[in-house]
Amino acid sequence: MDRVLSISLGEIALKGKNRKYFEDKLISRMRRAIKGLDYSKIYKEQGKIYIETSEENFDTMIKKLKKVFGLVYISPCIRVEKSMEEIEKAIITIMEEKQLKDPVKTFKVKTNRVDKNFPLKSPEISKMLGGVILKNVEGLKVDIHNPDTYVFIDIKQNAYIYTERIEGQGGLPVGTNGKGLLLLSGGIDSPVAGFLMAKRGVELSGIHFHSYPFTSERAEEKVKNLARILRIYTGRIKLYSINILKIQKELNTKCPEDEMTILSRRFMMRIAEKIALDNGIDALITGESLGQVASQTINGLSVTNAAVNIPVLRPLIGLDKVEIIDIAKDIETYETSILPYDDCCTLFLPKHPVTKPKLIDIEKSEENINVERLVEEAVENMEVYYIE
Repeated sequence: MDRVLSISLGEIALKGKNRKYFEDKLISRMRRAIKGLDYSKIYKEQGKIYIETSEENFDTMIKKLKKVFGLVYISPCIRVEKSMEEIEKAIITIMEEKQLKDPVKTFKVKTNRVDKNFPLKSPEISKMLGGVILKNVEGLKVDIHNPDTYVFIDIKQNAYIYTERIEGQGGLPVGTNGKGLLLLSGGIDSPVAGFLMAKRGVELSGIHFHSYPFTSERAEEKVKNLARILRIYTGRIKLYSINILKIQKELNTKCPEDEMTILSRRFMMRIAEKIALDNGIDALITGESLGQVASQTINGLSVTNAAVNIPVLRPLIGLDKVEIIDIAKDIETYETSILPYDDCCTLFLPKHPVTKPKLIDIEKSEENINVERLVEEAVENMEVYYIE
């Protein structure tokens, strides 16, 4: 009778011929997450992944694995040979432990007979084991409609018995869906956008724009701290830091004031695109939500998009601020995001920004400045940090 952790995979199970690739990526991410913890091995068995480790490691390991994208459920299991005698011993043990740790009054046995050569069928197994529990564990009744707990039996190469299904993040393993460059401000939205795209398997790098010395070093440190929180979910993040003060000053003196926000945004997108293309990154990621601020109208987003050719992913586009804040709190970026340090977007902010910009007008304003030179200079002077 061994103790193991069972990992349920969710949508990875639907990947068909590509499934092994996703599973191997997931196992690699799991190994990174539990590095430093003692375990015997990680292995696959008929649709799930299992970790052999001592029971004393379970709580710490589960806490770390819950941050890994691609895991749907984590279950502490008893593993035995697939004989009814061994399964009966295990189910009595696990229910006695359940009653000591978290007592219940009703239960239901659910059997998944993956090995179709096993002599008994799933309903027969569930019925027999329900009787075993009633006979050997006091104070319990069967409730097939609304039980206090389920007792799960998986019949595979081995038999696995468990009562807990601890929710993971779901999604896809990071690195299975290309690379994205996240425009990471110090605000609430962009870290959430990065989290959501990483959950879809995108490997993240970050780019931060500042206007030092008009913005403080503490504001940049705040962004690094946000990246440190994200990397718990994503692994290492390469963070590019770009000073755009010179660009903002030139726009302020040579372009209409009400276009300042859109023009600045187009420069950020161009700079991000150049860094992405130079580093084999497939797409840009922003925290924009439709209609949230003046530059995030459909017109504004269209004009911003026109500055680049690379795909721009906006996972928050249909969410409202309350929904975004809820996610920020869940992933623990919110408290850092609301620290009161200025970012570059508040510098030279127009009193009445244009909300329905026309591309022809914006491009005409940009004729007054050397766009290519300013982009090149910004990239040449960037700093790069590795958030481990």
